[in-house]
Amino acid sequence: MNKLNKVTLTAATCGLDLGDGSERAEYVNQDYILNTLGRPHRNIGIMYTYYPKDKEWPERISVACKDMEIHFQWDYPYDDYFPYRGGIDGDTTGQPFEQMRDIRRHGQDVALTLTIDCSLEDQYLRQIAKDLKPFGRMRLRINHECGGDWFTHNQRFSYQEVGDFFVRFAKIVKEEAPQISVVFCGSAVGDISVEDAPVQFEKEFKEAFATADIWSNDCYLALHYGWPFDVCEKGGNSYAMTPVDEFFERLRKTSKRITKVNGGICKPMVISEFNTDGDVTGPLHQGESIKRFVEKLKSENADWFDGFSMYQFRDRGRLGLEIEDPNNASVGIPQPILKDYKDILKDPFFLPGLNEAEEVTLPATLRWGSAEDAEGIAIPIKFEKTPEFCEVTFEEELNLMLELNGRWFYKAPGTKTVDMMSAFFETPIEPGAELSLKIFAPPASGENDPAQGEDWAVNYYTTITKMPELRIRYEEVQEVL
Repeated sequence: MNKLNKVTLTAATCGLDLGDGSERAEYVNQDYILNTLGRPHRNIGIMYTYYPKDKEWPERISVACKDMEIHFQWDYPYDDYFPYRGGIDGDTTGQPFEQMRDIRRHGQDVALTLTIDCSLEDQYLRQIAKDLKPFGRMRLRINHECGGDWFTHNQRFSYQEVGDFFVRFAKIVKEEAPQISVVFCGSAVGDISVEDAPVQFEKEFKEAFATADIWSNDCYLALHYGWPFDVCEKGGNSYAMTPVDEFFERLRKTSKRITKVNGGICKPMVISEFNTDGDVTGPLHQGESIKRFVEKLKSENADWFDGFSMYQFRDRGRLGLEIEDPNNASVGIPQPILKDYKDILKDPFFLPGLNEAEEVTLPATLRWGSAEDAEGIAIPIKFEKTPEFCEVTFEEELNLMLELNGRWFYKAPGTKTVDMMSAFFETPIEPGAELSLKIFAPPASGENDPAQGEDWAVNYYTTITKMPELRIRYEEVQEVL
């Protein structure tokens, strides 16, 4: 326990993100998700809306218009996401900021989807960018699925106006918080049998594609899009399913076509909402097509593809790793797909790099840049065999993410001891195995600190001065009699 090595956290070959809360479910705290899945994600996606000039604002629209007769999820005056409570005369102590802090202190980056009134003046947009600046290298997805006709931005504004607004907002974000990546979720190619087919509204969206840092598409292998207003039954007309090969080919050709439209410059492509709807396949078969898609990604060496976001952790329908208990919204019911997804999380193709380098001494400064760029310390440990007890205790009140034997743990500033035995529950070790306890330090408040220097918006620094204490025991205290 006297030796320390520097360890760097780097990007996976393909990123894994996770949706957490939307019109279909409430937000689930990151402690629960981490303990359930065993490792953090690159980005956690949350979904908000901002229509501050509407008379119903800032109520959530389904609450403000609870007596309104609707026949489709997006029939309300504005989108039924959680209201973004920042902005001009706003309050950053509430939501989505508390959720963003929760996400970042657990070693993940924020992916904020924001549907927003395209008529807002620049000062509204500039204040939002200022609100978001302390949250590091987050992603901001502005007015997603903008090639459709269901969201309020497409019902109030033309496709050209939606594209122009994205460009205007993105440029303001880059002026105020250049470390934020802006995501454009436009449209895809239609007929994939036609070589070099155009994407829908590519003329209207050309400048948006050029301005964005990341291109996105929301697409599902199967989706019951009539939810929750009908029951999905065989022969119905409110669901769709796409074969895996066709699904992949549309993504590939969409990236290729947008790259051509963008003067040959290819930007990372993500799927910001992805799943197979258990309403269509049934929960027992939900994960099958997702696993085939993963194998397709790996075999095709799709270097243009940056990652996908599982939509979502918990859902009131069957688009979640858990279903929300109808009797208690705070309780999740795990679905069979949860096991399939945990297998994907462990696949080396989706694992971030953890690379040990030169030896270091205490005190040591740990740098947190993002879920794909951080520097920590690693403590080599030789285990006689799989332990019966494995705990680590810290004297200092630090905010830490710990990794051991492929399992990640969170230590809040007020927590002294972390029980790490779950690192061995599913993955026992061979006698004499040498492992490293890896330690990283995301910001304890969830926000970067302007007092830390010129690079404060992109990096956060923590100094650790004392070695933690390990309690490793290879026998039970008392045998079962």
